[in-house]
Amino acid sequence: MKKLLSGNEAIALGTWLAGVRYASAYPGTPSTEILENLAKHQDIRAEWAPNEKVALDSAAGACYAGARALASMKHVGLNVASESLFYLAYTGVNGGLVIISADDPGAWSSQNEQDNRNYARFAKVPCIEPADSQECIDYMAIAYDLSEQFDTPVIFRTTTRISHSKSVVNVEDGNGRVEHPIKGFTPDPTKYAMIPAHSRRRHPVVEERTKKLSEWANTASINRIEWGNKKIGFVTASVAYQYAREVFEGYSFLKLGMSWPLPEKLIREFASQVEKLVIVEELDPFFENEIKAMGIPCVGKEYFPMVNEFSLAVVRDGARKLGVPQPEPVVVPAVTMTPPARPPALCPGCPHRSTFYALRKLRLRVAGDIGCYSIGVLPPFNAMDTIGCMGASLGVAQGIDAVGVNNEKTPWVAVIGDSTFFHAGMPALANIIYNKGASTVLILDNDITGMTGQQENPGTGTTLQGLQTKKIDIEAVVRGMGVDDVFVVPSFDEHAVEKTIKQAIAIKDRPSVVISRGPCVFLPDYPQKFTYDVNEKCNGCSMCFRVGCPAIFKGEIDTTTKQPKALIDPLLCVGCDICAQVCPHNAISKVNN
Repeated sequence: MKKLLSGNEAIALGTWLAGVRYASAYPGTPSTEILENLAKHQDIRAEWAPNEKVALDSAAGACYAGARALASMKHVGLNVASESLFYLAYTGVNGGLVIISADDPGAWSSQNEQDNRNYARFAKVPCIEPADSQECIDYMAIAYDLSEQFDTPVIFRTTTRISHSKSVVNVEDGNGRVEHPIKGFTPDPTKYAMIPAHSRRRHPVVEERTKKLSEWANTASINRIEWGNKKIGFVTASVAYQYAREVFEGYSFLKLGMSWPLPEKLIREFASQVEKLVIVEELDPFFENEIKAMGIPCVGKEYFPMVNEFSLAVVRDGARKLGVPQPEPVVVPAVTMTPPARPPALCPGCPHRSTFYALRKLRLRVAGDIGCYSIGVLPPFNAMDTIGCMGASLGVAQGIDAVGVNNEKTPWVAVIGDSTFFHAGMPALANIIYNKGASTVLILDNDITGMTGQQENPGTGTTLQGLQTKKIDIEAVVRGMGVDDVFVVPSFDEHAVEKTIKQAIAIKDRPSVVISRGPCVFLPDYPQKFTYDVNEKCNGCSMCFRVGCPAIFKGEIDTTTKQPKALIDPLLCVGCDICAQVCPHNAISKVNN
């Protein structure tokens, strides 16, 4: 039976077919849909974890117990989980363990473009890379067999294009799932307990394993030679293989499905039979440097960039530089109309809007974080000064406070979301409290993980698979950690939000926390009752434009102020009424639905 599946859907299906019993992840684009699709299967326990390290540790526990397990994350998530990756490289596994690393060339939804093949080499674990949705299914079974055969975790690396592009796959008409009984745990502290004495004994095991994996790679079906014109031979993998195969049709290819350890004998065989060896790979010159280290002449980054995502156009440009004839580019007639710029914006009705309006109005310095609210760095708010990684806002604020820059003239606050607070904010808040910091922390609680598409978290009261569970109260957590000055304010009351922030930043000798609560506009219980319209009192003062709502447009010019009046699109307005609250002329009023 044939199906059209995205890479993420195919990975989920391949994971289920491989007999996996447990999967854990923290949502992060481009990996999120893997766990969402796995959760549909009742014979897999699928869970959202508070962060990627917890996800990998939990998957480690399941594999130690003898079950096949999966941990899934985006590329920067593996940074969070890296300590766990490195101990797992030494302990090995019991049941198979696969770690999804969904890389993001082009930084479409990330703060960087790191190449996580480097983690495989660094940790000395194998890395497998599929090039389409069919390989996402097929390689998952290979990855689990490889994990169990060589007693190792396996990194399964995808990219945004592989994760989200759809291609045809062949799946069995029947069930197709291969059941693997849970083996149970056999105590062996020398294998599973990494005290220094035990880790020293395990290191030679890891090195020997790498040699055996390299030998296996030389004959593995996932690494294959496709002979053609031998004037140029191309070494490539993942989505770069798809582009190269189309652009360099008829030439010879060494297609690597296992990007670490490299199959040295196979590479030497291939290189010896082509006149010129060319490496086509996204981001780092990973293959290129390793192959050069083998003493094999090759080229790559002279012709293909090491930044941004590849495309057919990028690879064709490299082909022209390489001297391989390409069809003339299609000349598109000039477009007479330029589409308007559409910068990212908080959704109409977003509960975070009032906070950023207040932050700009109060002229505060803001240590920002990762989430929907990162948009607060953009116009019209311009209300964030730093954004680093998950949970960094609190640490940055503490450092600024510690060196005395946080003062009356330039007060700083830290902003973090509810899911990010559970992910990495709690240890950072503990740091502020323990080290006698006096930072003000704003926790924007919209009752969901909004940025990646409304996934559950420990503060929602619902698990990934829809079970009701204990809802962890952020206010109780913060108070329990030792913060005495905790303010809870409704997000949709702009004046209350502003007043509460003023109260919090006035506290100079101890930490203070403001929890701004209001549901994400996409949640079923969002309290929409009205839409709003602009009446004749509008004089174009522009105050409503400063709330940054996509439902508010500029209309006709006011004859007195010579400024554009406001218009509200009733199809976009969801009735949050922040614009009405900030309007000084009562020019925005309710319209009954």
